[in-house]
Amino acid sequence: MRLTLAAATLALLAGAAVPALAYDGTKCKAAGDCWEPKPGFPDKIAGTKYDPKHDPKELNKQSDSIKAMEERNKKRVENFKKTGKWEYDVSKIAAQ
Repeated sequence: MRLTLAAATLALLAGAAVPALAYDGTKCKAAGDCWEPKPGFPDKIAGTKYDPKHDPKELNKQSDSIKAMEERNKKRVENFKKTGKWEYDVSKIAAQ
């Protein structure tokens, strides 16, 4: 028990004494900005095997939902200005 504790302590001290070796960056753009692509990685991704080829319809889903939300909010505000009562359900606003 005593021997293993001493060995563990020595290993810990030896590990702490070794300085951390960081990537020094052979082609740094700025201090600390030393990212480099792996060899063979293309400069331009479009048209290569790394191109994710996102569907424009999928990419526009969020902007479409935001536009719809803004329309609903516009109807709610207009209704509130007219009636003085806030109605969350837009279908009830259209019925009035």
